[in-house]
Amino acid sequence: MPASSPATYAILTLSCVLYGVSLAATIRIAGGLSAPPSGGLGALFNIGAINGGVLERLGASLPLLPRLMSNSDLTQPWRLVTAIFLHGSLLHIAFNMWVLMDVGPLVEEVYGSARYLFIYVATGVAGYILSSFFLNFSVGGSGALLGLIGVLLALTAGRKNASLQILRSNIIRWLIYIAIMGFLFRGIDNYAHLGGCIAGYLLGRFLSAREPVDTRERKVADAMGWGTAVVLAASFAMMAASFFHAG
Repeated sequence: MPASSPATYAILTLSCVLYGVSLAATIRIAGGLSAPPSGGLGALFNIGAINGGVLERLGASLPLLPRLMSNSDLTQPWRLVTAIFLHGSLLHIAFNMWVLMDVGPLVEEVYGSARYLFIYVATGVAGYILSSFFLNFSVGGSGALLGLIGVLLALTAGRKNASLQILRSNIIRWLIYIAIMGFLFRGIDNYAHLGGCIAGYLLGRFLSAREPVDTRERKVADAMGWGTAVVLAASFAMMAASFFHAG
């Protein structure tokens, strides 16, 4: 990984690898790449679309309420993590990775790679917890990306520095654009966006907006980063076990 923003590049790599795996699985099921089912914007959004069954097996976030009412298996909390790194189409992952590379290095520089990784995963999980209560089948890193934006919103709150004020104005503009897109286009998980943004803002108010300055802070930051890495590894291991067991 590059010395600059290694966690951001790791997230980018993992997301792209999983998209490639899910696309290959979709092609195998369909016997090849199928043409988009509609014209116009519908065709654009469906380029490289991933089969819903493939996404479910690879760890999509599932609606919680029906599973509670049917007493079905609720021992798959790893889905709240794996769903962050899955995407439903080529445009979906392209847009999310563009935002990641635009926002991620800035947040990683401010908080350090360890705490940045924790922020990304924690806010993504928070988004999918809220989304699952509103009956959404969902994938994508947008909840975590809104978490990063929420952190920056908290970081710039009340600051008089001109550059931070410009950054805050840009962040608010981003949020307005995302909200408009969420209302105009079907398939966008607004609840995951909301949950991620709120979680990010709260973390931004709690965490010191700087690299650790002493041994105690460094140990806490390292624990957050390594703890998140362990959660990621365990989540994908459980996803793989479930995938091959179901297959």
